[in-house]
Amino acid sequence: MSFLILLRHGESQWNLENRFTGWVDVDLSPKGELEATAAGEKIKSYPIDKAYTSVLRRANRTLAIALEKAGKSNVPVVRDVALNERHYGALQGLNKAETAKKYSDEQVHIWRRSYDVPPPKEITDQNPEGISESLKDTAARTLPYFEKHVEADLKAGKNIIVAAHGNSLRSIVMDIEKMTKEQVLELNIPTGTPIVYEFDKNLNVLSKKILK
Repeated sequence: MSFLILLRHGESQWNLENRFTGWVDVDLSPKGELEATAAGEKIKSYPIDKAYTSVLRRANRTLAIALEKAGKSNVPVVRDVALNERHYGALQGLNKAETAKKYSDEQVHIWRRSYDVPPPKEITDQNPEGISESLKDTAARTLPYFEKHVEADLKAGKNIIVAAHGNSLRSIVMDIEKMTKEQVLELNIPTGTPIVYEFDKNLNVLSKKILK
């Protein structure tokens, strides 16, 4: 048996300001630091052999704070862009409420919660490359990495923590729980709340716990 802990980063400064963040490298808010500390308390009793995270500061700091609080600071950490948050394109940096007024609540809801509709790709100060991703696009880079590295570790009997982001983790949960495109639209991953899966040697899920 092996454990997988999924941990969305604590509240970021732009979560607090209700802004689309995506790949912009913002830090945790004071509340986010407290959430990361609380997460560390919750995972103290779980063995952890290895950690994976994105290259973004809010996930890195959440992981570091949680591992330190759990007394597991010596766990090896692997960082990769494959676990980054979904790229929100031209919406990055914009206030969500103001964006809804500009484009309509319905359109913003489609961009945020649909499976395969990406946000606008215009070049902006926060999106100079003109990139934009749907959840489907995010899964296309996150899941191959997860299967190659994390699943291989789990099959080898290692206990793993992945500290990442709302949408990269949604794509992973969708895969683990065999969710449909419709079901994943209702899935929300709360900040700073560890989700623990227990697997058998064939990666069948034996249990799931949300450590609130």
